[in-house]
Amino acid sequence: MLTLNNVALRRGVDPLFQDASLTIHRGNKVGLIGANGSGKSSLFQAILGHLDTDQGVIDLPDNIRIAHMAQEVPGTNQPALDYVLAGDTRYQSVTHALAAAEANEAFGEIAGLHEELDAIDGYSAPARAQQLMAGLGFRPDDTRRPLQDFSGGWRIRLNLAQTLMCPSDLLLLDEPTNHLDLDAIIWLAEWIRKYPGTMLLISHDREFLDECVGHIAYLHGGTIELFTGNYSTFEKIKAERLALQQANYEKQQREIAHMQDFVRRFRAKATKARQAQSRVKALERMELIAPAHIDSPFSFEINTQEKVSTPLITLSDATLGYTDPVLRNVNLTFLPGDRIGLLGVNGAGKSTLIKTLKGELPLLDGTLTNGANLSTAYFSQHQLDDLVLEQSALTHLYELGRSLDEVPGEQEARNFLGGFNFHGDKVLDDVDTFSGGEKARLALALIAYTKPNLLLMDEPTNHLDIEMRQALTIALQTYNGALVLVSHDRHLMINTVDEFLLVSAGQVQSFSGDMADYRSKILPGAQVVSHTEPQSDQAESKEKRPGKAARQLRTRLRTMDERMARLHRKLDEVNDQLADPEIYNDHENPDLQSLLRDQLELKSQLEEIETEWLALSEELEALGG
Repeated sequence: MLTLNNVALRRGVDPLFQDASLTIHRGNKVGLIGANGSGKSSLFQAILGHLDTDQGVIDLPDNIRIAHMAQEVPGTNQPALDYVLAGDTRYQSVTHALAAAEANEAFGEIAGLHEELDAIDGYSAPARAQQLMAGLGFRPDDTRRPLQDFSGGWRIRLNLAQTLMCPSDLLLLDEPTNHLDLDAIIWLAEWIRKYPGTMLLISHDREFLDECVGHIAYLHGGTIELFTGNYSTFEKIKAERLALQQANYEKQQREIAHMQDFVRRFRAKATKARQAQSRVKALERMELIAPAHIDSPFSFEINTQEKVSTPLITLSDATLGYTDPVLRNVNLTFLPGDRIGLLGVNGAGKSTLIKTLKGELPLLDGTLTNGANLSTAYFSQHQLDDLVLEQSALTHLYELGRSLDEVPGEQEARNFLGGFNFHGDKVLDDVDTFSGGEKARLALALIAYTKPNLLLMDEPTNHLDIEMRQALTIALQTYNGALVLVSHDRHLMINTVDEFLLVSAGQVQSFSGDMADYRSKILPGAQVVSHTEPQSDQAESKEKRPGKAARQLRTRLRTMDERMARLHRKLDEVNDQLADPEIYNDHENPDLQSLLRDQLELKSQLEEIETEWLALSEELEALGG
């Protein structure tokens, strides 16, 4: 489907990669990863023919249909649905020809055009376009709104919908999850899983990559390397390589110790067995992948003030909003150490809640009580706009230090900024020369320097690459203050929060499930998770259980224990074979591919059994057994 033969590509005078060779077969879905500036987007431009290679050739089949996102949406009066339908150029051509034939009463042409429309499934095109828009978060009445009515973020969603509407053999997606909320990302991942063509995907969202791709193309060191498996498999292979480097051993152990400490803290406070098991498994996975990031340029912590209040902040019978109410009857108390993730579609009120906690929005009704020693820090995308473009990172830190009466010395300031990968003269450069990712890192650095005991974060990973997201995840795991997080990055949510609140229909409710339950809730046809269960129903169900049920449950649990032990032994055998460095010398080695498949299958079986084991254990506990 797509072949690169000894390709060299430059951006200006700087080489991005050279002598790069890569073969992607028909139907493969490939994640394209690499540090910012490594050439991912430039490679897309070369595939599209918009950028000439300096050396080598890019081979594509004749007449291949390529779909890719446009960069901008014109602010015209064209209805949104018509703009999405324009992605199917064949449909557009036939419907325009049909309209002209009907206007000219060319009856001889009309029948043939209707046959052609039927052949390309054109009669269902408007319905398919509406489904795409609904999946990406548009309301039914948005379909007739003109393009100029939509904000920049929603126009990008329209670009994505138009791209997905285009019949294609090769789909190129460059950061498609930018400006999407969590619900839309989950829907998009499901759409991609069903897409029958070949795909190249650029993304910094590891959970999204895991769900969407079966290969990883890694741009590094001026070359491209192809790995079989999703992003997690790539991390494991990379970790095995880096673990062989003795010089990195001590740093690896420190990172793992941080995460093990967080696992212990979480286990100690977890109250829901299902959610606890989900979180512990995710955190143990973090321990396994830590070695894959031991060469990261980022290393920082977010500390807290010494004095703290209990509670930190309380909302009582509160009505939140701007001029009109957005959320009603909100009763929340945030204590030191709380780690809360906010779920809900865009516009439900998540940002309204965070801005109210920060004090940016006054209550419309009710009371908000701050603790005497409350120290709040707030990160959102507008923090980037608050940076002074004519000042350097060092100056920003000095100014912040003066406002806190804690001005750092120059070496201390350089050391602190170095943790966010600002080194040497970079700390002296004006912010207007920074990329979006560098501005986001500086904004995070300034927040970390304030030592907050309540940290409010609204989509902190926008503009951040995978390595910085990993560093932020570790920093939030070791953060001892209270955290309230809104993020479309599921990996960050899964690995940093203890409980979820669902913001929906003007209410804020506890969500007792995990991210897998939330995914099931929002996908079409999925079972809706019950967030609350009346105590009377629980008591009644216990009374109806026959005494014999406890013995049956114990027997089933013993059987499952034996099966899990067998699967763990098999998994240990596979892991031992994968620990042999020799097996990675040839990535096309059938033994390697077979072992990786066995490993994923065994882990999947264990996860399924563990989930059932937990459910049965809860039943047995309810019976007093």
